[in-house]
Amino acid sequence: MEMIGSTYTFNAKNGEKITLRPVVMEDAGQIVDAVKEIVDAGEFLQKERPRTKSEEEDFISDCQMKGNMYTAIEKQGTVIGIARIIKGELTMKKHTGMFRTWINSKGQGLGIGKEVMDYSIQWGKENGLYKIWLTVFSENKIAIRLYEKAGFTVEGVQKGQVIINQELQDEWYMACFLKKESE
Repeated sequence: MEMIGSTYTFNAKNGEKITLRPVVMEDAGQIVDAVKEIVDAGEFLQKERPRTKSEEEDFISDCQMKGNMYTAIEKQGTVIGIARIIKGELTMKKHTGMFRTWINSKGQGLGIGKEVMDYSIQWGKENGLYKIWLTVFSENKIAIRLYEKAGFTVEGVQKGQVIINQELQDEWYMACFLKKESE
C-alpha cells in the first residue's frame, strides 16, 4: 500500500477511483447525509440517529485534536463512508484503538472494505498501536468475513446483546494484534 501523506487512492472492482483521506471540517455535511441511509436501515450501525452537522464538526475537531484516525471514503468527490480508530484515552489503554467503519450503498460490494482495513491497520502500526479492536453483530456475516480476512479474531461474545429486526443477536468483540506482546 502506497500512501501519499495519509491519502490513498485505488480503483474499486468496477474501475471507479476511490480515495481514502483524512476527514476535513468541510466533510461534515456529506458525512451526515451519507450515514442517514444506514441509520434508516436500522441494522448494523450502532447509531439511532445521524449527528447534526454541528455535532459532526465537533467530533471531527475532537478527533483531530486527539490524533485519532478519521478517514473519509470518497467516490467521485462525495463522501460515501468513513473509517476511524479512536485511541484509548486512559494511559493504561493508549496502546489500543477502537475501530469503526461504514460505507453506504453507493460503495458496497466494490472491494472498498479490504482497502479500508489495510489502510487502517497501516495507520495503527505507524501510530504504535499494539492492537485495534471492534465490535460487530453476529449476523453481520459480510463484515465478519472482512474482519477475519484482515487478521481480526474473536476475543469475546456478549450473548443476546442487541435486538435487530425483533431478534436477539450476539455482539462479538474482535481484535487485530499489530505487535507481539514482547515488543
